[in-house]
Amino acid sequence: MRLPVLAALAVLTACGGIAGCATTAAAPDAVKPAVSAPKTAPRTSGATAAYSPRGMVASANPLATEAGLRVLREGGSAIDAAVAVQAVLGLVEPQSSGLGGGSFMVFYDAGTGKVTAYDGRETAPAGATPALFLGEDGKPVSFISAVLSGRSTGVPGAVAMLAQAQKEHGSIGWDRLFLDAEQLADQGFVVSPRLASMINGRSPQGQTADAAAYFTKPDGRRYQAGETLKNPAYAATVRRLAAEGPSALYEGPLAQAIVAKLHEGERPSAMTLADLKTYKPRSADALCRPWKVYTVCVPNPSSSGVSLLQALLMLEHTDIAKRNAQDPIAWTQIAEAERVMYADRDRYVGDPGKVTVPVEGLLEPAYVKARAKLIGETAGPAPSFGLPKGAPKVGPDSTIEPGGTTHFVIVDAAGNVVSMTTTVESIFGSGRMVGGFFLNNQLTDFNFAPTDKDGLPGANAVAGGKRPRSSMSPVVVLDGKGKFLAAVGSPGGSAILSYNLKAMVGVFDWGLSMQEAVALPNLVARGDTFSGEVGRFGPELTAALQARGVMVKEGQNENSGLHGVIVRPNKAGGGGVLEGGADPRREGVAKGL
Repeated sequence: MRLPVLAALAVLTACGGIAGCATTAAAPDAVKPAVSAPKTAPRTSGATAAYSPRGMVASANPLATEAGLRVLREGGSAIDAAVAVQAVLGLVEPQSSGLGGGSFMVFYDAGTGKVTAYDGRETAPAGATPALFLGEDGKPVSFISAVLSGRSTGVPGAVAMLAQAQKEHGSIGWDRLFLDAEQLADQGFVVSPRLASMINGRSPQGQTADAAAYFTKPDGRRYQAGETLKNPAYAATVRRLAAEGPSALYEGPLAQAIVAKLHEGERPSAMTLADLKTYKPRSADALCRPWKVYTVCVPNPSSSGVSLLQALLMLEHTDIAKRNAQDPIAWTQIAEAERVMYADRDRYVGDPGKVTVPVEGLLEPAYVKARAKLIGETAGPAPSFGLPKGAPKVGPDSTIEPGGTTHFVIVDAAGNVVSMTTTVESIFGSGRMVGGFFLNNQLTDFNFAPTDKDGLPGANAVAGGKRPRSSMSPVVVLDGKGKFLAAVGSPGGSAILSYNLKAMVGVFDWGLSMQEAVALPNLVARGDTFSGEVGRFGPELTAALQARGVMVKEGQNENSGLHGVIVRPNKAGGGGVLEGGADPRREGVAKGL
């Protein structure tokens, strides 16, 4: 069942990667799915696979996808297109990401074969203390109180990260990358059904004074799907960013407005102009490990990509690759791997600049093999955390991690690849706006209680200048020759790891097309909870899972928003073809050049 993926390796080797392959468009029927769509796969709701031999953009909104394609057509690189995509997503999908948020990116350089991880995660102000989210009684405040306070916002990192990456890998001028966002903000864009549901929903962030002012029409009604929404303040912001570069956000009037906004109301932030000015994104070699005949690359901590790698490696010790999407044992194996993965992740992953994260120990073959023994054909008791080499003494974690995130994949004509997950944390972030965009509430990704009952600090406890742990884990997969083969990622809060794992299993173990894999039912297993899409599994498979102790209940997690691209052999001849998939649960689209 994995032959189509393995065959792609030979094609890539023969043509030297995407850039060396055919440049004429392949007809959709030139590339056949690996197997027929599984009976348990949800309806695609209009989302269909995309094919192209030259380049591709897969993002959560068609307007953002078109912005990325426009940049690619002008000769821009994947990184250039990423700036344009993020700028548009921040306007048309503000519930998920934006200029006031943060992100992780994995970048494949086709020229060198190097895979770099860029870390644009927000940081706590230098003046933040472990008592950031404690009330006067010394107990954690309610989650919503924390979200709506100025203290929930970390120093935004997405813009600085993109600027660094674009300086290193851009092909056209920075000032050309914001044209789509500026035009859409000035002239207005059509409110999508998903955005309309958030505008008219009950989230506390959607009820703030800033959100109400933005989303309410002169007649007192809120914007509905199909209506045109303008944002002149956002247009002014992206014009300034285009002209001045990232310093427009981190210094000057916008920075002053951010600090002022965060000092309003109860529980004001400790953020200063110095916190903004001194923010630095991180970049390093991606965290990569051999898996099957491939290499899988993810961001370094404080991303939880290490945990996704651990789960993939554990599943290698099972027979899941001999099973399929209708097999309850296969889904039980996924669930059990997830439970082990989360048990270790929740205990150990944090900001490596502030705490010890035992990355090597978590991925050590002997440790992985030992943890894989907990994966059976029935669900056992909830697993406890393990003791990998180098593990520090840390307390348990009780982080609440809601959804409000998006993911996109870009492949340019030269074969460079961006896999980027980006977020403002919860719906509309903190609900506070500056310059036409929402500010994040990423600091609520910290564990509110700084220590456990024995005084042990958690790996994800609050500290000044620290980056909160993130489940964001964009993926890039290389073939046996070190060439790009696939990229995938998803939003979903803590469920991101489960969604990415499902997609990877679907493509590489079960031989599905990217579109089929992202459309598979979601199952999130953590501790004693099995949360999933009961309706999409169907009554027979749900009953079979329950018989194995996997008591799937309709999920309370943010829906997935998986986007992925994989290189397939061109059945019509002439080289490799990019195959893209977009999650049918959202409004995204994959589209080729």
